[in-house]
Amino acid sequence: MNIGMTIYILGIITAFEGVFMLVPTATAAVYHEKQLLLFAIMSLVLIAAGGIITRFKPKNKTLFAKDGFLIVALSWLLMSLFGALPFCISGTIPHFVDAMFEAVSGFTTTGASILHTLEGVPKCMLMWRSFMHWIGGMGVLVFIMAILPLSGGQNMYLMKAESPGPSVGKLVPRVRTTAFLLYAIYFVLTVAEFILLLIGGMPVFDAINIAVATAGTGGFSCDPAGMPYSPFCINVITVFMFLFAANFTFYFLLIRRRFKEAFSEEIRLYLGIIAFAIITIFLDIRHLPMFSGAGEALMHGAFTIGSLLSSTGFATVDFDKWPAYSRTLLVMLMFVGACAGSTGGGIKVSRLIILFKNMTNEFRVMMHPRQVKRVKMDGQQVDGEVIRSVHVYLACYIMIYAVSMLVLSLDHLDLTTNFTAVVATLNNIGPGLNMVGPTSNYDVFTTSSKVVLIFDMLAGRLELFPIVLLLAPSTWKK
Repeated sequence: MNIGMTIYILGIITAFEGVFMLVPTATAAVYHEKQLLLFAIMSLVLIAAGGIITRFKPKNKTLFAKDGFLIVALSWLLMSLFGALPFCISGTIPHFVDAMFEAVSGFTTTGASILHTLEGVPKCMLMWRSFMHWIGGMGVLVFIMAILPLSGGQNMYLMKAESPGPSVGKLVPRVRTTAFLLYAIYFVLTVAEFILLLIGGMPVFDAINIAVATAGTGGFSCDPAGMPYSPFCINVITVFMFLFAANFTFYFLLIRRRFKEAFSEEIRLYLGIIAFAIITIFLDIRHLPMFSGAGEALMHGAFTIGSLLSSTGFATVDFDKWPAYSRTLLVMLMFVGACAGSTGGGIKVSRLIILFKNMTNEFRVMMHPRQVKRVKMDGQQVDGEVIRSVHVYLACYIMIYAVSMLVLSLDHLDLTTNFTAVVATLNNIGPGLNMVGPTSNYDVFTTSSKVVLIFDMLAGRLELFPIVLLLAPSTWKK
């Protein structure tokens, strides 16, 4: 374990979070809010602290896989801790665990909240909540790699530990260039959505918040009324939720005009899932009295599907009142999640493809023991290490899910609430059903349950392994 390099990168993270806090500082200045001084002081302190730490550059800059996992886990814990302080110090969320829950939910792009209402919450706090989604969406270490050289080619370990999906590859030979390209695509899509929302008549403050929250596939709204926007804006948000949940390699390949490669098996299945969900849920909800007609049912159905499949978590209607088929399919979409290499959560479409193909191969081998079958995606053989990691991921996922459910059951809430709360946090969705539905919040849980859900949100965003390995004694051995 390279302690010197770990501390050095944590110092960079600290300084960058101070820079990020200039966004709510500017917001407080624009709206003449008293929290201006708080954010300004915190920003300066974090930048200064990070600057002092990074002055002591380690001689040994070598990083290994274990270091990558450890640095990523500690970075996200540190960001969440500092991110929670403005909520706590300002009195917006006075209890620290609740403030930590809100911050972790922001950075992990979960969008689950303990706030009962946004009425009276300062705009700078609302901006900080939403901006955390944008920071956490692509990953803060990926952002740092895009603009700073860290440790040569070995910083691929950091990208692999932070990026969602069963495997992470380079778009171009240099890791730094890959990180830059990812953030360039991310930024361009965010700006495009912001402009379209302005065209649709959304206020500037709301458009910024919604654009950055959609980009990170988070779910924090900035309006006490929820999503009181025009059909044009709702449709724009729907489209961009689907876009941000796609593998970003898809956009890189489209730009390079490599269309056949762009429409991979994962993208094709992802589009198929979207089409199937929209059609069947529309047929199931089109006659509900909450909709004025088929067009409105289609709009809200597509929005909700985009919200939960992408793990964004926005809500325009109370989908907890939909028929059983629609609610069941929505919960299944929560498990499926987005594509690998996107800003979305969930198990990921590519993992499900690998699991299904490996399962069918095993059945064939049972019937024909002498057959040798390889798992392939897009005509290329999937490495055995990737298949093994997918199986380990699924086993770890089930164990975390089971333990979380047991702890939450001690709060004596109903099974549907507990079940969907764990689904929504472990897959970074946000809203669940019943007492954690789209019109409710997570303040119904006790402090111990909130701590478990905080763990689930971090584990889900970091693909389980960094957070789990953080708890293993062997991780801390030199």
